[in-house]
Amino acid sequence: EVQLQASGGGLVQAGGSLRLSCAASGFTFDDYSIGWFRQAPGKEREGISCIHGDDGSAYYADSVRGRFTISSDKASNTVYLQMSSLKPEDTAVYYCAADLGRWCYSGRARFRMVSSWGQGTQVTVSS
Repeated sequence: EVQLQASGGGLVQAGGSLRLSCAASGFTFDDYSIGWFRQAPGKEREGISCIHGDDGSAYYADSVRGRFTISSDKASNTVYLQMSSLKPEDTAVYYCAADLGRWCYSGRARFRMVSSWGQGTQVTVSS
């Protein structure tokens, strides 16, 4: 059974940094892609970053490119999202999700089909 545990959210001032962690279990890391998504109140869920488990190639949405960095530690089956230069508009519940295959560059339609989700972690950026 695929299990994902997201952690690391919190309250931070604009311009600050946070690092989110996603502890994954129940699947072969190399066979999956793991993504970070977020949902702000009243807004659609957004896929913001994704990493291929086999080679670490990564995708970033325009809204976070240059400020967020995704990485993985295969030894611990953990995916990280380092968030810097945070803005109030980054405030949202952040989720990690995983699915079989290499789908990070496959677009929003594929993101909507991701099958396994962790619980969310709240990130609040104050102005």
